[in-house]
Amino acid sequence: MSLDPQNTLVVETTKGKIVIALRPDLAPNHVDRIKTLARAGFYDGIKFHRVIDGFMAQTGCPHGTGTGGSDMPHLNQEFSAEPHVRGTCSMARSSNPNSANSQFFICFEESVWLNKQYTVWGQVVEGMDNVDKIKRGEPVRDPDSIVSMKVMADA
Repeated sequence: MSLDPQNTLVVETTKGKIVIALRPDLAPNHVDRIKTLARAGFYDGIKFHRVIDGFMAQTGCPHGTGTGGSDMPHLNQEFSAEPHVRGTCSMARSSNPNSANSQFFICFEESVWLNKQYTVWGQVVEGMDNVDKIKRGEPVRDPDSIVSMKVMADA
C-alpha cells in the first residue's frame, strides 16, 4: 500500500508506533482539524483516558478526563457509510452530532452501532498490535499516552 505523506499520521505512543491513513475523501474537515492539531503539537503527551476492552481506545482530551477539547470551534458531523471496523479512527462527541473537537477513538473490534453516527476520518494501517497493548480502564489508572503525533510529510 502506498501512503500519501500529507494524509498519513505517525503516532508514537507509550506502547509503540501507530500509523494512520487519513480519509479526507470521507471527512475533509475532520482530517484538516486532526492535521492542524497534530502540527501544533496538541496531541503530544495526551493520555488515552477511556479504553474499553473489545471496543475502543479514546484520547484527545487535554485534561485527560474526556471533558475537554482544543480551543478551536466544534466541527459539524461528516457521517458516512464507512463502517467502524478494527482499526477505524473516528471522532468522539457528546450527544450533539455537531460537537466533535479534538477527541477521537480507535476501534479494537467491529462496532456496527457506531456506523453513520460518528465521523470516520482514518484507518490504522500499521501498529494495531500496539493499539491492542494500550492499558484498559474507564477511567484508566496510570494511562498510556501519545508521545508525539505528526503528519508523515512533516516528520
